[in-house]
Amino acid sequence: MIVILLMLSKEEQDFIKYWERNRGKQKLFLKQLAIGLPFGVLFAVAMFLNFSTGWDKRVADITKTYPAFKSLILVLLIALLGIVVFVSVFSVRVKWEKYEQRYKELISRSASEPQSEPLSQP
Repeated sequence: MIVILLMLSKEEQDFIKYWERNRGKQKLFLKQLAIGLPFGVLFAVAMFLNFSTGWDKRVADITKTYPAFKSLILVLLIALLGIVVFVSVFSVRVKWEKYEQRYKELISRSASEPQSEPLSQP
């Protein structure tokens, strides 16, 4: 009878150690916001540039004819802030969930390995 163990690679063992140390830290809302903020700001800047370049003539017409243009800018800034927060937190939470899933798979795989010799033949 041949028993072959599926040993965890060095990279997988390092990941398990890393994730055990950092999984609690990275679940905090403010930490997620800080990590994902550059991506969210980049997304908002792209949207603002799209709005301000004037390539869509309908947007230019609306801003010229809108009576309270300052309130429109305020609404847009609040919307952009909301988008930045949502995108930054959402992207980091998705990454956290992927790492957590990988961690659980590796832990279950290591727990299900038989505790015997790597190769044994009768």
